[in-house]
Amino acid sequence: MTEILISIFVLIGAFFSLLGSVGILRLPDVYGRIHAATKSATLGVISTMIGTFLYFLLFDGVFVGKLLLVILFVFLTAPVAAQIISRSAHRIGVPLWTESRTDELKATYPENYQELHRPTESPTEEESRGQT
Repeated sequence: MTEILISIFVLIGAFFSLLGSVGILRLPDVYGRIHAATKSATLGVISTMIGTFLYFLLFDGVFVGKLLLVILFVFLTAPVAAQIISRSAHRIGVPLWTESRTDELKATYPENYQELHRPTESPTEEESRGQT
């Protein structure tokens, strides 16, 4: 019975990791791809780690606290990293999918945000040497 439980966790982990990979390939924009990569891959890694933890606990009788720390670390860091990456992609102007209907983050920026954060033109070689 324990082998079946461990196998279920490992198979669920493999399925969600595969699902995340397919999502990265099939989704149309950066934001959807980030979502697929973090949500399903996080669940896949956590399920696989739970299966590994149960294997060592039930078959070898070893409590591996490091695996629990890995589960906690992945659970906390992956969604935060995805949020930071997608927010910075939005701030630098990575376009949404053409079929997207709303852009809720756009309302959080001031009206002249794009104007204020427009990349400046680099000086010519003469200007950088001080010759005008």
